[in-house]
Amino acid sequence: MGSVAFSKKNNTSSRVDSHLQQNIPGITIEKSEEGKTECQTSLRRDIYKYTKYPHINVMQVLKRHKKIVLIAVLLVVILTVSLIIVQKTSKPSPTPTPSPAPTTPTPTETTSPIPTPTAPSQTPTPSLYPGEVTQYQGQSLTPISTFIEDLVQHPDVAIAGTQHITQATYRLTINGLVNQTVEYTYDDVVNNFQSIQKVATLTCVERWNATILWEGVPVNDLLQEAGVNPNATTLIFYAYDGYSTALPLDYVVQNNIILAYKMNNVTLTPQTGWPFILVVQNQYGYKWIMWPIVINVSDDSSYLGYWESQGYPNNATVLP
Repeated sequence: MGSVAFSKKNNTSSRVDSHLQQNIPGITIEKSEEGKTECQTSLRRDIYKYTKYPHINVMQVLKRHKKIVLIAVLLVVILTVSLIIVQKTSKPSPTPTPSPAPTTPTPTETTSPIPTPTAPSQTPTPSLYPGEVTQYQGQSLTPISTFIEDLVQHPDVAIAGTQHITQATYRLTINGLVNQTVEYTYDDVVNNFQSIQKVATLTCVERWNATILWEGVPVNDLLQEAGVNPNATTLIFYAYDGYSTALPLDYVVQNNIILAYKMNNVTLTPQTGWPFILVVQNQYGYKWIMWPIVINVSDDSSYLGYWESQGYPNNATVLP
């Protein structure tokens, strides 16, 4: 690169030459006879021009050394951002204002009255049907409304829902191993036979039970009208909805099993089995057939009823 010569006309030029030679290694300043100074590097030339003539060719210097300028600018930006972050993070967090300490009420202050403890809520008394009794000979009875609630909560008790039977057309038939087939109307059963009362508990396999005062006619009395064959061993009961179950003949006779038409001194309703329900004390509920229409006298001791054919034991004795 060629050298550039210019005149040394004042003290400012001499001071610049001295400063450059002392602080920039590799710079050699030569003076000519005519008092001129030569810079042998382009950097010295540019710096000298910028020092002596700051208003001339500034952009040219920046362009020629733009990498250095960009690095410098970047450093300045980084430094500025760092200072801002430090200032923000160094700001003290606001000190929470302590909540005032609770004051102890003085005797003159009005305090809340101490609430009076209330008695625990009691289960509402079930509504009773007209004429319904709740005890019999000192024994508490399950209300009919409670019994109905249990039936509603366990709808599979009735395989086809509640049966509504017309009293005028209802017939109870005794057939099978008998001397003669007999048909009874509802009035025949209720009015022409001696009724008895007994307290018995219906225990369901679904873990609910009801203790009821039942009133009805012994099944054995109904069989006497038909005449039972000595070979008979079993009574098969069929209901209006297609349900069936069986009991040993001896069990029915010895335990004086009844067909009930009243519960807790109230006539049955369709929901509770009207016209009759078979009261089979000490047997699970699936033996307590409702809406019976046929009693078949049989010698088939292996007969399986509706639930028995689905796995329930034929012997449904409730164990203590």
